[in-house]
Amino acid sequence: MSTVYHNAIRELGGRIVQGSLEPGTRITLEWLGNEFEISRTIAREVVQVLASMGLVRSRRRTGVTVLPREDWDAFDPAVIRWRLDGPGRGDHLEELAQLRAAVEPAAAAMAATRADASVRTELVALAERMEETGAAGDLKAFLEHDVAFHRLLLRTSGNAMFAGLCDVVEEVLRGRTDHHLMPPEPKPEARDLHTLVAAAVAGGDAETARTAMTALCLEVVSGIAELSDEGPGTDRSV
Repeated sequence: MSTVYHNAIRELGGRIVQGSLEPGTRITLEWLGNEFEISRTIAREVVQVLASMGLVRSRRRTGVTVLPREDWDAFDPAVIRWRLDGPGRGDHLEELAQLRAAVEPAAAAMAATRADASVRTELVALAERMEETGAAGDLKAFLEHDVAFHRLLLRTSGNAMFAGLCDVVEEVLRGRTDHHLMPPEPKPEARDLHTLVAAAVAGGDAETARTAMTALCLEVVSGIAELSDEGPGTDRSV
């Protein structure tokens, strides 16, 4: 698809998620064509994509209607990205951190019982690279290793539902870095916990893997909660 097609999806989706187009707003293919300088065919395809995310509903007689948040696909990576781009970033990060705290400890424990030798070796290597790049303040390299670490754990759990959250977790990790919400040097405590999770999985110690991942996830949750207590106007993103 063309660049204008993707730009139209990104721009219109962002407006809806961030509140510029309120629920109940009706738009037409003609408006879309004029607003984004796209053909009617492309406008229709844009609507179809956003409808698949639950952002709009298209009906023959009523046209295209913007839907409220409860209709959105909360797990769609694009919806997550647009929410993290908006003013409610802190609240959404808190929701996502709570989701991770509910899922990733179980995934780590399952990975400890199911990982093969190559995965155990790779996980330890990723944790070592995270320690090296984190200590050096190389956030770009740290992010790539962090994403690979968590995706590998979720996939290795053997639970297809957990593995289905790989893109969600990646969007969270990338969103924090893209919005400069990471400290210049990732916390040593967080790096140590990644190392502990990797060692536990490598050693087949499910309970230690679960406990370490729980601590890692709760650190993120508590950090966001601390910011939320600092009063109005505080940037709640961490």
